[in-house]
Amino acid sequence: MEKKDTASQVKAIKQSFRLLMDGAVSQSMRDKGAGYKLNWGVTLPRLREKADEIGTNYDLAIALFKEDVRECQILATMLMPPDEVLPEVIDIWMEQVNTQEIAEQAAFNLFQHLPFAADKAYAWIASDKPLRQLCGFHVLSRLFMKGQEPNERGINEFVDQALAALEGESLPVRKAAMSAMQRFAALGLVYERIARSALKQANLDFL
Repeated sequence: MEKKDTASQVKAIKQSFRLLMDGAVSQSMRDKGAGYKLNWGVTLPRLREKADEIGTNYDLAIALFKEDVRECQILATMLMPPDEVLPEVIDIWMEQVNTQEIAEQAAFNLFQHLPFAADKAYAWIASDKPLRQLCGFHVLSRLFMKGQEPNERGINEFVDQALAALEGESLPVRKAAMSAMQRFAALGLVYERIARSALKQANLDFL
């Protein structure tokens, strides 16, 4: 994409979504209760292609996330350079996350890659807000998959919050917590024993 001012770039990107729109996908999301001010139904692979075409761009990511448009916010999570964004900006973005899809895309595309990913994830799983919990467990799952081992405090905090989530009302959060527990157990025999013991004491099955 040519080097243009940010506002012009945002306008051009939004116009391009019209050409990529998928009415069936958009309608399906509305039927499932995904509440977006505007949703073109552009598929994730198409958005990834767009992100690859543009390249990382801090200012553009900031501008796009401010738009209350599904595609803009997802694209923003793909364009934001993880090594440049400050924790305060991530806090602001987290405040504006209001759908499960955006929470999951932010976790996968950006949050897991942040230098301070673990700190944010532990704070989010301790939140009383389901979307933050969802983000936190997804990020921890990814960190565990990369072999990142928590310290003793992290272990205790993770297990306590995961058990609380597994007994909570939110199905997406329960699934994310169980997935994180499985990734935690995969870190090694000691972790597996901790996970199995904790789940057994809570009368929960290790899936």
